Amino acid sequence: MKMLYQQMLAFFGVILVTLAVVSILFIRSTTSNVWETSFDQLEQYTDVLKDRAVDSNTYLINSQFIQNSEEILKDQHVHFIIYDAKNNARYPAQAANGGAEPIASNYWKQLKNGNAVALPELTTNPADGKAQSMTIYYKPVFLDNELLFVIAAYAPVDNIQASIKKTEHNLLIAFLLSMLAAIVISYFVARYQTGRINRLRLATHQVAEGDYDVEVKVKGSQRDEVVALANDFQDMVQSLRASQAEIKRQEERRRQFMADAAHEMRTPLTTINGLLEGLAYDAIPEESKGESIQLMRRETNRLIRLVNENLDYEKIRTNQIMLNKQTFNATEALHDIVSQLTKKAQDAGDTITIEAAEEVPVFADHDRFVQVLFNITQNAIQFTQNGTITVRAKAGYHQTELAVTDSGIGMSPDQVKNIWERYYKADPSRKNTKYGESGLGLAIVHQLVTLHGGEIKVDSELGKGTTFTLTFPDEETAPKQAPITYTK
Repeated sequence: MKMLYQQMLAFFGVILVTLAVVSILFIRSTTSNVWETSFDQLEQYTDVLKDRAVDSNTYLINSQFIQNSEEILKDQHVHFIIYDAKNNARYPAQAANGGAEPIASNYWKQLKNGNAVALPELTTNPADGKAQSMTIYYKPVFLDNELLFVIAAYAPVDNIQASIKKTEHNLLIAFLLSMLAAIVISYFVARYQTGRINRLRLATHQVAEGDYDVEVKVKGSQRDEVVALANDFQDMVQSLRASQAEIKRQEERRRQFMADAAHEMRTPLTTINGLLEGLAYDAIPEESKGESIQLMRRETNRLIRLVNENLDYEKIRTNQIMLNKQTFNATEALHDIVSQLTKKAQDAGDTITIEAAEEVPVFADHDRFVQVLFNITQNAIQFTQNGTITVRAKAGYHQTELAVTDSGIGMSPDQVKNIWERYYKADPSRKNTKYGESGLGLAIVHQLVTLHGGEIKVDSELGKGTTFTLTFPDEETAPKQAPITYTK
């Protein structure tokens, strides 16, 4: 069954039950009020006759006044019977001549005790004893605590039942009209609710088809569950949209990675293959064979380094290496790094300087620390021509702070954002891998610093140089094994 009809049935059922309960209560209340009104009227009539139609001193009955009263009330079919203290009918004449039966003994006892008696329905007419549904009200009249008369007012039940039936008939018409209105209201309410859900369903279908440019706007209060669901759905779509964009970007990076990896490996392999063919066919002069073998060794080492960097990166990224942390002098390690890179810096026309105290303690894995600073410093040399590179180190509060600043070509904000991704090169046009640039160095650096529980930041501006800032926590605050932040 469609949700529209389910909602309609639900709303209609609620309205139907409500109307039924209200109708039943209304009929019962109306019926009770009609009966009470009828007896109140009969009581009022008996009170009037008590004061005007019966003389308590002479014991005489004013028959003319009673007849006039009955004439006035003929439309209501109200009649009266007067009983004396001995339970004998004195008025009207046919009742006095034996037409009226005496009041039942149980009611007579109540009347003698001064209590009025109201009988909701009798099956006989008290005046002539014929079968007829009647209502009757008995009113005792006393003088000096002695019962003088009992005034009985009676009327056919038909009047009361007609009034009740008329009320029920009007209520039935109102009920039917209300049911028609309930059907219309439940339809529009159900249509409104299902319309909101259908919009969500349509949007879900679009998302399932791969369309993430979906906006679902559902009107209503923030406390409305459907509105809350729509908001959650919109948040989910936005997350999926962002994920899809990231997947596309990662796919592009994967393609670029494959192209870069192929390029990095193809160049040395082509060189080695060409040299091997030259040696095999004696195409290389004898005096050049030694140089060719040296070139093959360098290209082979380059391939080994590229493979090792990939393996190293994966081990670091998946937290498969353990750090052998200890406290050592960072300044001494920096001097060793600079001495190794001095020749490369000279080839690029760069000057490397160290600004650090003689003793700057750092808590880290010595080999990994050297690897980090070596890669950053080498990266600075690669992107700086005829400039300066400054390496700084100092002890901070519960940490060691280091910085490598160059006056090179700098980077744009977009380049800074992507430098931690493997095989990303800030200068894609630079294909010269003289110093082993593979695009993996900074990715490894980021992972290693994170593994130490430290932080690394980059500040750069195109044409003005770059500064890498690193912090390593001391032994007191450093985690045993910091969680790895996986690069994208």
